[in-house]
Amino acid sequence: MPIAIFGSLEAGALYALMALGVYLSFRILDFPDLTVDGSFVTGGAVAAIMIVNGFNPFIATIAAIIAGFLAGCFTGLLHTKGKINALLSGILMMIALYSINLRIMGKSNISMLSEETVITKLTEFWKGLKIDDAIQGGLSAIGISGFVPKTWAILFLMVILAFIVKAGMDWFLKTELGLALRATGDNETMVRSFSVDTDFYKIFGLGLSNALVAFSGALVAQYNGFSDVGMGIGMIVIGLASVIIGEAIFGAKNIIRATAAVIGGAILYRIIVTMALRVEFLETGDMKLITALIVICALVLPKVIDRQKEKQRKRKRLKAMKQAESEGRGQNLAAVKSDL
Repeated sequence: MPIAIFGSLEAGALYALMALGVYLSFRILDFPDLTVDGSFVTGGAVAAIMIVNGFNPFIATIAAIIAGFLAGCFTGLLHTKGKINALLSGILMMIALYSINLRIMGKSNISMLSEETVITKLTEFWKGLKIDDAIQGGLSAIGISGFVPKTWAILFLMVILAFIVKAGMDWFLKTELGLALRATGDNETMVRSFSVDTDFYKIFGLGLSNALVAFSGALVAQYNGFSDVGMGIGMIVIGLASVIIGEAIFGAKNIIRATAAVIGGAILYRIIVTMALRVEFLETGDMKLITALIVICALVLPKVIDRQKEKQRKRKRLKAMKQAESEGRGQNLAAVKSDL
């Protein structure tokens, strides 16, 4: 069980980048972008085919990010220049990317188990630091070394990477370009009244969003050791679940807190799924059902809690009013008696 939880922490850190991309389109731009299901695979496909053909895995990952950016820009162009509905433009691009991803890979699945990847290189770098030995020594001293993995490389390095990307996003959203992007999502009509090209910001924002999604897809493919044309199915739901869970538990009062909440939500989502699959009557094939139930709970529970809090506030106000009214009557009666 501890090993399974640890695996979910690693996966959560990898998918946190995808969740940040979904947050950018879903919350910042207020755009329901379904391109995510396709661009996630695009990232994995581009990275896999380049690595198999002898390219440096870091260059392959950068190429995957660029491919995701272009996919997002095309979705933006369909919506802004083609005047296609936001939801439909994402669906059209997602469908197109399925064939494009097959073209990129040449087949439905590419194995990278015998190739050097970003994950293997980072693991080798981590081993050179001898940090695992120090951690294992400390855990052995307290008698729990048998319940932890052999290496902490992926968890530590991916969490650090996620927070570096988060810090970059926080900084970007406070720049002039980032503020214009946020304003476009908040009130496009008002921004246009100031002669701002909102089409550019939508295209650029969707490009950035899908670049992060493709980045996550490239890393997940290298982590799993293969890229598959079907690996992106349901990614938008997983991304939304991460965003909603994070906001519901950690809050989203400002950008810095919201992006941190998204990372926390991605990790929590993976832990919840891992725990749910441990239930005897649930199977691996039920994962999509579990995801849907998690999203429903994350959407409904905060509203139920808010309604209960509002009812409690109303009861307190009513009680205070009655108490004030009774105290007022007592004072009036005392005043009458004193006059007599």
